[in-house]
Amino acid sequence: MSSLLKIVFIFVAVSFLVPAQEENKTITVTGQELIGSVQNGESVREVNGDVVLKQGNVVITCNKAIHYLAKNNAKLIGNVIVRQDTLTIYTDEGFYFGNERRSFSDKGVKLDDRKVILTAMVGEYFFNEDRADFRTKVKLFDTVSTLTSDRLLYFRREDRAIAFGKVKITDKENVIYADSLIHFRNAEESFGFGNVIIKNKANNSTILGGHIEDYRAKNYSVIDSLPLLVQIDTTFSNDTVKTIDTLLIKSKVMKAFRDSTNRFIAIDSVEILRGGFASKNDYSIYFRNEEHIITSKVGEENAQPVMWFENSQVSGDSIKIFLKERQIQKIDIIKNALINSYNKNFKQRFDQISGDTIFLFFDSTGIKRNEVYSNVLSIYYLYDDEEPNGLMKASAQSSIMNFENKKIISVKLFGTPNSEYHPEAVIKGKEKEYFLPRFILFENKPQKEKLFTRQLQLNFLEGNR
Repeated sequence: MSSLLKIVFIFVAVSFLVPAQEENKTITVTGQELIGSVQNGESVREVNGDVVLKQGNVVITCNKAIHYLAKNNAKLIGNVIVRQDTLTIYTDEGFYFGNERRSFSDKGVKLDDRKVILTAMVGEYFFNEDRADFRTKVKLFDTVSTLTSDRLLYFRREDRAIAFGKVKITDKENVIYADSLIHFRNAEESFGFGNVIIKNKANNSTILGGHIEDYRAKNYSVIDSLPLLVQIDTTFSNDTVKTIDTLLIKSKVMKAFRDSTNRFIAIDSVEILRGGFASKNDYSIYFRNEEHIITSKVGEENAQPVMWFENSQVSGDSIKIFLKERQIQKIDIIKNALINSYNKNFKQRFDQISGDTIFLFFDSTGIKRNEVYSNVLSIYYLYDDEEPNGLMKASAQSSIMNFENKKIISVKLFGTPNSEYHPEAVIKGKEKEYFLPRFILFENKPQKEKLFTRQLQLNFLEGNR
Protein backbone atom coordinates (compact mmCIF):
# COMPACT_ATOMS: atom_id res chain seq x y z
CA MET A 1 0.00 0.00 0.00
CA SER A 2 1.43 3.40 -0.95
CA SER A 3 2.13 5.98 1.72
CA LEU A 4 -0.54 8.30 0.26
CA LEU A 5 -3.28 5.61 0.40
CA LYS A 6 -2.28 4.76 3.97
CA ILE A 7 -2.63 8.37 4.96
CA VAL A 8 -6.08 8.63 3.29
CA PHE A 9 -7.30 5.41 4.92
CA ILE A 10 -6.16 6.46 8.39
CA PHE A 11 -7.54 9.97 7.90
CA VAL A 12 -10.99 8.74 6.84
CA ALA A 13 -11.30 5.93 9.38
CA VAL A 14 -9.81 7.66 12.40
CA SER A 15 -9.81 11.41 12.14
CA PHE A 16 -13.58 11.72 12.50
CA LEU A 17 -13.79 9.77 15.76
CA VAL A 18 -15.01 11.95 18.64
CA PRO A 19 -15.49 11.47 22.37
CA ALA A 20 -18.63 9.53 23.38
CA GLN A 21 -20.23 12.55 25.00
CA GLU A 22 -20.09 14.42 21.66
CA GLU A 23 -21.46 11.64 19.45
CA ASN A 24 -25.01 13.02 19.46
CA LYS A 25 -23.79 16.46 18.40
CA THR A 26 -21.07 15.96 15.82
CA ILE A 27 -21.41 14.25 12.45
CA THR A 28 -18.92 11.49 11.74
CA VAL A 29 -18.27 10.44 8.13
CA THR A 30 -16.41 7.46 6.70
CA GLY A 31 -15.86 6.38 3.13
CA GLN A 32 -13.33 5.01 0.65
CA GLU A 33 -11.80 8.34 -0.32
CA LEU A 34 -11.48 11.74 1.27
CA ILE A 35 -10.41 15.05 -0.26
CA GLY A 36 -9.91 17.98 2.08
CA SER A 37 -10.07 21.66 1.16
CA VAL A 38 -10.82 25.11 2.51
CA GLN A 39 -13.73 27.05 1.01
CA ASN A 40 -14.42 30.63 2.11
CA GLY A 41 -12.31 30.03 5.16
CA GLU A 42 -14.18 26.87 6.15
CA SER A 43 -12.76 23.34 6.22
CA VAL A 44 -14.62 21.13 3.76
CA ARG A 45 -14.14 17.39 3.24
CA GLU A 46 -15.43 15.52 0.24
CA VAL A 47 -15.96 11.81 0.95
CA ASN A 48 -16.55 9.35 -1.90
CA GLY A 49 -17.51 5.67 -2.13
CA ASP A 50 -19.59 3.71 0.39
CA VAL A 51 -20.13 6.81 2.46
CA VAL A 52 -21.58 6.36 5.95
CA LEU A 53 -22.58 9.39 7.99
CA LYS A 54 -23.58 9.00 11.64
CA GLN A 55 -24.98 11.18 14.38
CA GLY A 56 -26.32 9.32 17.40
CA ASN A 57 -28.93 6.86 16.15
CA VAL A 58 -29.19 8.55 12.74
CA VAL A 59 -27.26 6.65 10.05
CA ILE A 60 -26.98 7.89 6.46
CA THR A 61 -25.47 6.10 3.48
CA CYS A 62 -24.84 7.59 0.04
CA ASN A 63 -22.34 7.62 -2.84
CA LYS A 64 -20.80 10.96 -1.98
CA ALA A 65 -20.88 13.47 0.88
CA ILE A 66 -19.53 16.99 1.21
CA HIS A 67 -18.95 17.65 4.89
CA TYR A 68 -18.82 21.22 6.21
CA LEU A 69 -17.05 20.77 9.53
CA ALA A 70 -17.68 24.10 11.23
CA LYS A 71 -21.37 24.12 10.32
CA ASN A 72 -21.71 20.43 11.17
CA ASN A 73 -23.65 19.95 7.91
CA ALA A 74 -23.29 17.63 4.95
CA LYS A 75 -24.50 17.57 1.37
CA LEU A 76 -25.52 14.04 0.37
CA ILE A 77 -25.31 12.86 -3.24
CA GLY A 78 -26.43 9.63 -4.93
CA ASN A 79 -28.55 6.78 -3.51
CA VAL A 80 -29.11 8.60 -0.25
CA ILE A 81 -30.67 6.47 2.51
CA VAL A 82 -31.34 7.91 5.96
CA ARG A 83 -32.22 5.56 8.82
CA GLN A 84 -33.33 6.02 12.41
CA ASP A 85 -34.72 2.93 14.13
CA THR A 86 -37.77 1.89 12.05
CA LEU A 87 -37.66 5.06 9.94
CA THR A 88 -36.07 5.09 6.48
CA ILE A 89 -35.87 8.05 4.08
CA TYR A 90 -34.80 7.71 0.44
CA THR A 91 -33.71 10.44 -1.99
CA ASP A 92 -31.24 11.03 -4.81
CA GLU A 93 -29.71 14.10 -3.25
CA GLY A 94 -30.18 16.07 -0.05
CA PHE A 95 -28.68 17.72 3.01
CA TYR A 96 -28.23 16.80 6.63
CA PHE A 97 -27.96 19.54 9.26
CA GLY A 98 -26.30 18.08 12.34
CA ASN A 99 -26.94 20.90 14.80
CA GLU A 100 -30.66 20.75 14.03
CA ARG A 101 -30.71 16.99 13.42
CA ARG A 102 -32.66 17.71 10.26
CA SER A 103 -32.59 16.26 6.75
CA PHE A 104 -33.77 18.03 3.60
CA SER A 105 -34.22 17.20 -0.07
CA ASP A 106 -35.88 18.85 -3.06
CA LYS A 107 -35.01 16.05 -5.47
CA GLY A 108 -37.92 13.76 -4.63
CA VAL A 109 -38.26 12.08 -1.21
CA LYS A 110 -39.73 8.84 0.12
CA LEU A 111 -40.31 8.14 3.83
CA ASP A 112 -41.13 4.65 5.14
CA ASP A 113 -41.63 4.07 8.88
CA ARG A 114 -43.38 0.67 8.56
CA LYS A 115 -46.68 2.39 9.30
CA VAL A 116 -47.00 4.77 6.36
CA ILE A 117 -45.19 5.53 3.13
CA LEU A 118 -44.88 9.23 2.43
CA THR A 119 -43.60 10.70 -0.85
CA ALA A 120 -43.17 14.24 -2.21
CA MET A 121 -40.94 16.36 -4.40
CA VAL A 122 -39.61 18.27 -1.35
CA GLY A 123 -39.22 16.88 2.14
CA GLU A 124 -37.71 17.72 5.52
CA TYR A 125 -37.45 15.51 8.55
CA PHE A 126 -36.79 16.73 12.11
CA PHE A 127 -35.33 13.80 14.05
CA ASN A 128 -35.59 15.36 17.51
CA GLU A 129 -39.32 15.92 17.01
CA ASP A 130 -40.09 12.85 14.88
CA ARG A 131 -41.78 15.23 12.46
CA ALA A 132 -41.86 15.32 8.67
CA ASP A 133 -42.68 18.37 6.54
CA PHE A 134 -43.30 17.30 2.92
CA ARG A 135 -44.32 19.62 0.06
CA THR A 136 -45.37 19.45 -3.60
CA LYS A 137 -47.16 16.37 -4.98
CA VAL A 138 -47.43 14.82 -1.53
CA LYS A 139 -48.77 11.28 -1.14
CA LEU A 140 -49.28 9.33 2.09
CA PHE A 141 -50.14 5.63 1.94
CA ASP A 142 -51.19 3.36 4.78
CA THR A 143 -53.02 0.05 4.95
CA VAL A 144 -56.49 1.53 4.52
CA SER A 145 -56.20 4.89 2.75
CA THR A 146 -54.24 7.17 0.44
CA LEU A 147 -53.88 10.89 1.08
CA THR A 148 -52.63 13.48 -1.41
CA SER A 149 -52.06 17.21 -0.87
CA ASP A 150 -49.78 20.16 -1.63
CA ARG A 151 -48.18 20.01 1.81
CA LEU A 152 -48.27 17.58 4.73
CA LEU A 153 -46.93 17.56 8.28
CA TYR A 154 -46.53 14.07 9.70
CA PHE A 155 -46.05 13.53 13.44
CA ARG A 156 -44.82 9.95 13.90
CA ARG A 157 -45.24 9.68 17.66
CA GLU A 158 -48.91 10.70 17.42
CA ASP A 159 -49.64 8.97 14.11
CA ARG A 160 -51.09 12.31 13.06
CA ALA A 161 -50.95 14.08 9.71
CA ILE A 162 -51.96 17.65 8.85
CA ALA A 163 -52.47 18.25 5.13
CA PHE A 164 -52.90 21.55 3.27
CA GLY A 165 -53.93 22.45 -0.26
CA LYS A 166 -56.03 20.27 -2.59
CA VAL A 167 -56.34 17.57 0.04
CA LYS A 168 -57.79 14.22 -1.02
CA ILE A 169 -58.08 11.11 1.13
CA THR A 170 -59.34 7.87 -0.40
CA ASP A 171 -60.32 4.51 1.06
CA LYS A 172 -62.26 1.59 -0.38
CA GLU A 173 -65.64 3.30 0.10
CA ASN A 174 -65.11 7.05 0.33
CA VAL A 175 -63.20 9.96 -1.10
CA ILE A 176 -62.83 13.15 0.95
CA TYR A 177 -61.65 16.48 -0.46
CA ALA A 178 -60.84 19.58 1.60
CA ASP A 179 -58.68 22.70 1.69
CA SER A 180 -56.98 21.29 4.79
CA LEU A 181 -57.35 18.14 6.85
CA ILE A 182 -56.14 16.57 10.10
CA HIS A 183 -55.87 12.78 9.96
CA PHE A 184 -55.30 10.46 12.93
CA ARG A 185 -54.11 7.16 11.47
CA ASN A 186 -54.54 4.87 14.49
CA ALA A 187 -57.95 6.22 15.44
CA GLU A 188 -59.03 6.34 11.77
CA GLU A 189 -60.41 9.85 12.26
CA SER A 190 -60.19 12.78 9.87
CA PHE A 191 -61.24 16.43 10.25
CA GLY A 192 -61.58 18.48 7.07
CA PHE A 193 -61.86 22.25 6.71
CA GLY A 194 -62.92 24.49 3.82
CA ASN A 195 -64.65 23.37 0.60
CA VAL A 196 -65.20 19.87 1.95
CA ILE A 197 -66.51 17.12 -0.33
CA ILE A 198 -67.18 13.56 0.81
CA LYS A 199 -68.13 11.03 -1.86
CA ASN A 200 -69.47 7.57 -1.18
CA LYS A 201 -68.64 5.21 -4.04
CA ALA A 202 -71.25 2.61 -3.08
CA ASN A 203 -74.35 4.83 -3.23
CA ASN A 204 -73.16 7.51 -5.67
CA SER A 205 -73.73 10.26 -3.11
CA THR A 206 -71.73 13.41 -2.48
CA ILE A 207 -71.89 15.67 0.58
CA LEU A 208 -70.56 19.23 0.35
CA GLY A 209 -69.82 21.48 3.30
CA GLY A 210 -67.37 23.72 5.11
CA HIS A 211 -66.27 21.32 7.88
CA ILE A 212 -66.37 17.55 8.28
CA GLU A 213 -65.56 15.05 10.99
CA ASP A 214 -65.10 11.55 9.58
CA TYR A 215 -64.85 8.50 11.86
CA ARG A 216 -63.95 5.70 9.49
CA ALA A 217 -63.82 2.94 12.12
CA LYS A 218 -67.38 3.81 13.14
CA ASN A 219 -68.58 4.30 9.54
CA TYR A 220 -69.83 7.71 10.54
CA SER A 221 -69.38 11.31 9.36
CA VAL A 222 -70.80 14.64 10.51
CA ILE A 223 -70.82 17.85 8.48
CA ASP A 224 -71.71 20.87 10.59
CA SER A 225 -71.06 23.75 8.21
CA LEU A 226 -73.37 24.36 5.22
CA PRO A 227 -73.91 20.68 4.36
CA LEU A 228 -75.57 19.65 1.10
CA LEU A 229 -76.18 16.06 0.06
CA VAL A 230 -76.24 15.39 -3.69
CA GLN A 231 -77.23 11.92 -4.86
CA ILE A 232 -77.56 11.20 -8.57
CA ASP A 233 -79.48 8.10 -9.60
CA THR A 234 -78.51 6.72 -12.99
CA THR A 235 -79.21 3.73 -15.18
CA PHE A 236 -77.22 2.21 -18.02
CA SER A 237 -78.61 1.30 -21.43
CA ASN A 238 -76.37 0.16 -24.29
CA ASP A 239 -73.36 1.59 -22.44
CA THR A 240 -75.13 4.94 -22.20
CA VAL A 241 -75.53 6.57 -18.79
CA LYS A 242 -78.98 8.02 -18.17
CA THR A 243 -79.63 10.31 -15.22
CA ILE A 244 -82.92 9.39 -13.52
CA ASP A 245 -83.05 12.04 -10.85
CA THR A 246 -80.99 14.07 -8.42
CA LEU A 247 -81.71 14.17 -4.70
CA LEU A 248 -80.63 17.34 -2.87
CA ILE A 249 -80.77 17.65 0.92
CA LYS A 250 -79.59 20.80 2.66
CA SER A 251 -79.50 21.53 6.40
CA LYS A 252 -77.40 23.10 9.14
CA VAL A 253 -75.97 19.76 10.32
CA MET A 254 -75.78 16.46 8.48
CA LYS A 255 -74.75 13.02 9.68
CA ALA A 256 -73.93 10.07 7.44
CA PHE A 257 -73.96 6.50 8.74
CA ARG A 258 -72.32 4.00 6.39
CA ASP A 259 -73.38 0.93 8.38
CA SER A 260 -76.10 -1.59 7.52
CA THR A 261 -78.75 1.15 7.76
CA ASN A 262 -76.92 3.37 5.24
CA ARG A 263 -78.74 6.47 6.45
CA PHE A 264 -78.33 10.23 6.33
CA ILE A 265 -79.67 12.49 9.07
CA ALA A 266 -80.31 16.18 8.31
CA ILE A 267 -80.84 18.50 11.28
CA ASP A 268 -82.27 22.04 11.47
CA SER A 269 -83.63 24.09 8.54
CA VAL A 270 -83.81 21.02 6.33
CA GLU A 271 -84.68 21.42 2.64
CA ILE A 272 -85.17 18.42 0.34
CA LEU A 273 -85.60 18.43 -3.42
CA ARG A 274 -85.97 15.58 -5.86
CA GLY A 275 -87.66 16.07 -9.21
CA GLY A 276 -91.16 17.38 -8.51
CA PHE A 277 -90.91 16.52 -4.82
CA ALA A 278 -89.77 19.09 -2.22
CA SER A 279 -89.85 19.40 1.56
CA LYS A 280 -88.92 21.75 4.41
CA ASN A 281 -88.66 20.47 7.98
CA ASP A 282 -86.68 20.41 11.22
CA TYR A 283 -85.32 16.88 11.03
CA SER A 284 -85.03 14.25 8.29
CA ILE A 285 -83.72 10.71 8.10
CA TYR A 286 -83.03 9.20 4.69
CA PHE A 287 -82.66 5.41 4.65
CA ARG A 288 -81.13 4.74 1.29
CA ASN A 289 -81.17 0.92 1.41
CA GLU A 290 -84.84 0.84 2.32
CA GLU A 291 -85.64 3.84 0.12
CA HIS A 292 -87.65 5.90 2.53
CA ILE A 293 -87.43 9.35 4.10
CA ILE A 294 -88.83 10.38 7.49
CA THR A 295 -89.33 14.06 8.28
CA SER A 296 -90.54 15.44 11.60
CA LYS A 297 -90.70 18.56 13.71
CA VAL A 298 -88.59 19.02 16.82
CA GLY A 299 -90.53 20.51 19.72
CA GLU A 300 -94.21 21.39 20.06
CA GLU A 301 -93.64 25.04 19.19
CA ASN A 302 -91.79 24.34 15.95
CA ALA A 303 -93.41 24.40 12.52
CA GLN A 304 -94.65 21.17 11.00
CA PRO A 305 -92.74 19.55 8.18
CA VAL A 306 -94.24 20.45 4.84
CA MET A 307 -93.97 18.66 1.51
CA TRP A 308 -94.83 19.66 -2.04
CA PHE A 309 -95.49 17.35 -4.98
CA GLU A 310 -97.25 18.12 -8.25
CA ASN A 311 -99.98 20.65 -7.30
CA SER A 312 -100.31 19.49 -3.69
CA GLN A 313 -98.97 20.63 -0.34
CA VAL A 314 -98.81 18.17 2.56
CA SER A 315 -98.17 18.96 6.24
CA GLY A 316 -98.20 17.01 9.48
CA ASP A 317 -96.16 16.44 12.64
CA SER A 318 -94.31 13.64 10.84
CA ILE A 319 -94.19 12.66 7.16
CA LYS A 320 -92.81 9.38 5.86
CA ILE A 321 -92.07 8.93 2.16
CA PHE A 322 -91.60 5.41 0.80
CA LEU A 323 -89.95 4.91 -2.58
CA LYS A 324 -89.41 1.96 -4.88
CA GLU A 325 -86.88 2.14 -7.66
CA ARG A 326 -86.68 5.89 -7.09
CA GLN A 327 -90.44 6.46 -7.47
CA ILE A 328 -92.80 7.50 -4.65
CA GLN A 329 -95.02 4.58 -3.63
CA LYS A 330 -96.60 5.77 -0.38
CA ILE A 331 -96.68 8.80 1.89
CA ASP A 332 -97.75 8.61 5.55
CA ILE A 333 -98.75 11.88 7.23
CA ILE A 334 -98.86 11.32 10.98
CA LYS A 335 -100.77 13.54 13.43
CA ASN A 336 -102.42 16.86 12.51
CA ALA A 337 -102.35 15.88 8.84
CA LEU A 338 -103.45 18.24 6.09
CA ILE A 339 -103.36 18.15 2.28
CA ASN A 340 -104.02 21.18 0.08
CA SER A 341 -104.28 20.83 -3.71
CA TYR A 342 -104.97 23.65 -6.15
CA ASN A 343 -106.61 23.45 -9.55
CA LYS A 344 -104.17 24.51 -12.29
CA ASN A 345 -106.90 26.64 -13.92
CA PHE A 346 -108.30 28.07 -10.67
CA LYS A 347 -105.30 28.42 -8.36
CA GLN A 348 -107.26 30.29 -5.72
CA ARG A 349 -109.38 27.16 -5.14
CA PHE A 350 -107.83 24.58 -2.84
CA ASP A 351 -109.12 21.06 -2.34
CA GLN A 352 -108.41 20.30 1.30
CA ILE A 353 -108.57 17.32 3.59
CA SER A 354 -107.45 17.01 7.20
CA GLY A 355 -107.41 14.27 9.81
CA ASP A 356 -105.22 12.73 12.44
CA THR A 357 -103.46 10.45 9.93
CA ILE A 358 -103.44 10.35 6.13
CA PHE A 359 -102.01 7.61 3.90
CA LEU A 360 -101.39 8.34 0.21
CA PHE A 361 -100.78 5.58 -2.34
CA PHE A 362 -99.19 6.07 -5.77
CA ASP A 363 -98.40 4.19 -8.94
CA SER A 364 -96.53 5.21 -12.09
CA THR A 365 -99.42 7.49 -13.17
CA GLY A 366 -99.63 9.40 -9.88
CA ILE A 367 -101.89 9.25 -6.83
CA LYS A 368 -104.31 6.27 -6.74
CA ARG A 369 -105.86 6.39 -3.25
CA ASN A 370 -105.85 8.27 -0.01
CA GLU A 371 -107.02 7.04 3.35
CA VAL A 372 -107.81 9.47 6.16
CA TYR A 373 -108.39 8.42 9.77
CA SER A 374 -109.93 10.24 12.75
CA ASN A 375 -111.69 13.63 12.63
CA VAL A 376 -111.89 13.88 8.87
CA LEU A 377 -112.74 17.27 7.36
CA SER A 378 -112.70 17.91 3.63
CA ILE A 379 -113.50 20.50 1.01
CA TYR A 380 -113.56 19.57 -2.68
CA TYR A 381 -114.40 21.90 -5.52
CA LEU A 382 -116.60 20.57 -8.28
CA TYR A 383 -116.29 21.18 -12.00
CA ASP A 384 -118.59 20.55 -14.95
CA ASP A 385 -116.64 20.29 -18.23
CA GLU A 386 -113.77 22.17 -16.57
CA GLU A 387 -116.12 24.94 -15.43
CA PRO A 388 -116.47 25.55 -11.66
CA ASN A 389 -119.66 24.21 -10.12
CA GLY A 390 -119.54 24.80 -6.36
CA LEU A 391 -117.96 22.59 -3.71
CA MET A 392 -118.65 19.72 -1.34
CA LYS A 393 -117.85 20.09 2.36
CA ALA A 394 -117.77 16.84 4.34
CA SER A 395 -116.84 15.35 7.71
CA ALA A 396 -116.47 11.80 9.03
CA GLN A 397 -114.37 9.59 11.26
CA SER A 398 -112.53 8.10 8.30
CA SER A 399 -112.60 8.21 4.52
CA ILE A 400 -111.20 6.54 1.40
CA MET A 401 -110.83 8.33 -1.93
CA ASN A 402 -109.85 6.68 -5.20
CA PHE A 403 -108.26 8.50 -8.11
CA GLU A 404 -107.82 7.94 -11.81
CA ASN A 405 -105.66 10.22 -13.93
CA LYS A 406 -105.23 12.34 -10.81
CA LYS A 407 -108.98 12.94 -10.54
CA ILE A 408 -111.31 11.66 -7.82
CA ILE A 409 -113.53 8.84 -9.05
CA SER A 410 -115.05 7.74 -5.72
CA VAL A 411 -115.34 8.89 -2.12
CA LYS A 412 -116.35 6.74 0.86
CA LEU A 413 -117.02 8.25 4.28
CA PHE A 414 -117.22 6.16 7.47
CA GLY A 415 -118.37 6.92 11.01
CA THR A 416 -121.12 9.59 11.30
CA PRO A 417 -120.53 10.95 7.80
CA ASN A 418 -121.90 14.34 6.88
CA SER A 419 -121.66 16.30 3.63
CA GLU A 420 -123.15 19.47 2.22
CA TYR A 421 -123.10 21.13 -1.16
CA HIS A 422 -122.32 24.82 -1.62
CA PRO A 423 -123.40 26.15 -5.02
CA GLU A 424 -121.12 28.17 -7.27
CA ALA A 425 -123.10 31.36 -6.86
CA VAL A 426 -122.48 31.28 -3.10
CA ILE A 427 -118.75 30.57 -3.10
CA LYS A 428 -117.53 32.52 -6.14
CA GLY A 429 -115.06 35.18 -4.97
CA LYS A 430 -115.30 33.93 -1.39
CA GLU A 431 -112.90 30.98 -1.64
CA LYS A 432 -110.90 32.20 1.38
CA GLU A 433 -113.95 31.64 3.57
CA TYR A 434 -113.74 27.93 2.79
CA PHE A 435 -110.39 27.14 4.36
CA LEU A 436 -110.22 24.34 6.91
CA PRO A 437 -109.05 25.30 10.45
CA ARG A 438 -105.57 23.89 9.81
CA PHE A 439 -105.16 25.45 6.37
CA ILE A 440 -101.74 27.04 5.86
CA LEU A 441 -100.27 27.95 2.51
CA PHE A 442 -96.53 27.54 3.00
CA GLU A 443 -94.19 29.70 0.95
CA ASN A 444 -90.53 29.40 -0.03
CA LYS A 445 -90.68 25.99 -1.66
CA PRO A 446 -87.09 24.72 -2.10
CA GLN A 447 -85.65 25.40 -5.55
CA LYS A 448 -82.67 23.72 -7.16
CA GLU A 449 -80.93 26.93 -8.19
CA LYS A 450 -81.05 28.17 -4.58
CA LEU A 451 -79.92 24.91 -2.98
CA PHE A 452 -77.28 24.14 -5.58
CA THR A 453 -75.52 27.50 -5.82
CA ARG A 454 -72.79 28.28 -8.32
CA GLN A 455 -70.03 27.80 -5.74
CA LEU A 456 -71.45 24.45 -4.66
CA GLN A 457 -71.66 23.41 -8.31
CA LEU A 458 -67.98 24.26 -8.76
CA ASN A 459 -67.07 22.32 -5.64
CA PHE A 460 -69.13 19.36 -6.80
CA LEU A 461 -67.49 19.36 -10.23
CA GLU A 462 -64.04 19.65 -8.62
CA GLY A 463 -64.76 16.55 -6.56
CA ASN A 464 -65.92 14.59 -9.59
CA ARG A 465 -62.79 15.12 -11.70
